[in-house]
Amino acid sequence: MTSRAVQYRRFGGPEVLEVVDREDPVPGEGQVRLAVRAAAVNPLDWKLRSGGMAKEDAPPQPRVPGFDVAGVVEAVGDGVTTLAVGDEVLGKSVGGAYAEKALADAKALVRKPAEVSWEVAASLPVVITTAYRALAALGLGEGDHTGTTLIVDGASGGVGVYAVQLAVSRGATVVGTASPAHQDEVRAVGATPVVYGDGLVDRVRAMAPQGVDLAFETAGKGALRDLVTLVGSPEKAITIADYAGSQELGVVFTSGGDPDEETRALADGVARVADGRFRTTAVVTYPLDQAGQAQDDNQHGRVSGKLVLVP
Repeated sequence: MTSRAVQYRRFGGPEVLEVVDREDPVPGEGQVRLAVRAAAVNPLDWKLRSGGMAKEDAPPQPRVPGFDVAGVVEAVGDGVTTLAVGDEVLGKSVGGAYAEKALADAKALVRKPAEVSWEVAASLPVVITTAYRALAALGLGEGDHTGTTLIVDGASGGVGVYAVQLAVSRGATVVGTASPAHQDEVRAVGATPVVYGDGLVDRVRAMAPQGVDLAFETAGKGALRDLVTLVGSPEKAITIADYAGSQELGVVFTSGGDPDEETRALADGVARVADGRFRTTAVVTYPLDQAGQAQDDNQHGRVSGKLVLVP
C-alpha cells in the first residue's frame, strides 16, 4: 500500500519540501503505524530541513519531517502489548509525522481523550513535555510551591501557556512576559502580565516587589540577561530558546529529557486539557501540500498559535 508524505532530498528553504507517494512504513519491534490525523509544525522541523544542524551536504536518504503526531493505530509491531489496532493516540513519532502514515514507539504515545480534537492533540506533545521538564529542572516539580514567584518569558507562546498554568496549579505566583497585544492572554492563564523589551527589570520589580525567585525563558528574544538580573543567579534560570545566551551567562539550556518521564508528563497534561484544567493555545491548520508555507510561517512568526498539518 502507498500513501502520501512530505519529504526533502536536499537541505534548504521551504521550497525543498515535496509531496510524494511512498510505500507505507512497516512498524518494527515496539512500534506502531498510525493513520495520521494531524501533525504539528515545530521549530526543530525547519531547523533540520535547513541543514543548519547537519554535518553532511544532504540527507543520506529522503527525509520526512515532523515528530508531534495524533492518529489511529492501524498496525502493531512485535512486542507491543499496550496498544491495539483502532486506538486513538497522540505523542511523538520516530520522525516522519508529515504524512498520511507514520511510525511511533508505542511507549511514546498516550491515548487521546474524546474531548480533545485531533488538531489540538497533535499540538500538545512538545509544548507540554517541555513545560513539565523545565519546571522540574527549576525545582518546581510535583508538590506545593506556594511562596515561590516564577517569571515566564514568552508566556503567551506554546510552551509558556502550559508552563504558566502548571506552575500556578502547583501554588506558584507567576509573572508572564508577552507583547502588548497578548497581555490579556497571559492574564487568562493565571499569570500577572508584563510587556517584554527594554525596561523589563524595572517593570517586573515594580509589579512584584517581593522579588522573583526563578525564571523560565521560552522566547529567545534577548531577555535572558534581564531574567538572571531579576533572580540574582544563573542557577535560578533555565532556557529552551537562547543557546548562545545560556553559554555566555551560565544558564541551563534544556532540549530533551527522559522518554518515560516525558510520556508520563504528556499523559498528565492531556488529562488536564481534557477536563478543562488547562486552556489550550489557538491552532491553525494547513493541508500537507502547504507544509512549506506552514514551516515558513512558523519560522518567521507570521501566525499566532500552534501550526498543524492535516493530511
